[in-house]
Amino acid sequence: MKAAPEAQKRLLDLAELDSTADRLAHRRRTLPELAEIDEQTKRFAKLATEAIEAETAAGDLAREQAKAEADVDTVRTRAERDQKRLDSGAVTSPKDLASLQSEITSLHRRQGDLEEVVLEIMERREAADAKVVDLVAQRDAVSATRAAAEDRRDAAVAEIDKEAAGVKDRRTGVAGDIPADLLTLYTKLRDQYGVAAAMLYRGQCQGCKVSLSIAEMNRIKAAPHDDVIRCEECRRILVRTAESGL
Repeated sequence: MKAAPEAQKRLLDLAELDSTADRLAHRRRTLPELAEIDEQTKRFAKLATEAIEAETAAGDLAREQAKAEADVDTVRTRAERDQKRLDSGAVTSPKDLASLQSEITSLHRRQGDLEEVVLEIMERREAADAKVVDLVAQRDAVSATRAAAEDRRDAAVAEIDKEAAGVKDRRTGVAGDIPADLLTLYTKLRDQYGVAAAMLYRGQCQGCKVSLSIAEMNRIKAAPHDDVIRCEECRRILVRTAESGL
């Protein structure tokens, strides 16, 4: 393939722009905010699940406490009713009085036991409610941290995309200076190797950093200026300049 030396030199400008675009794309993919957002998202999901579980446990305890308190009220009401019967003098039989007094004593004992149960449930509920408050606070803090990281990510992406758009515009202009067949070859090699064109600098290919043999240098030196030269080692297009050492 043949192409004017100036067109071949434009390949170096194109390669530089493509390298810049690749660096920007890599930077966009590897923004530290992305890893932070991922980590915070996982933490948020874990805390959200734990908060739901804690809220469910606290709700169960609230219902358990309500039932225990209702049991206390039932026993207390019955004891108060029996006490009124006893105090009213309506019960005169010694046997019935003894039975009534025994029942009142039993109800008071039962009430005391139930009140102990209520207190124990209240303590567990207080701890459960505190756990809910703590987990919700942690979850909300993680959410705020993630939101801040997302804002930084969006700002960084916008900056990168703006720079990338400028590189793309410049690349379009440079590509317009390169013959279609040469540009097609360049594109094919770029797809294969990432970098498609490199300068021959003081006898060394700047693509693979391999120094060319004297015989190869002589062959290139003898080739017409419009010949498109390929590196024998990496197969990239070798662009000759005044600094090639020929």
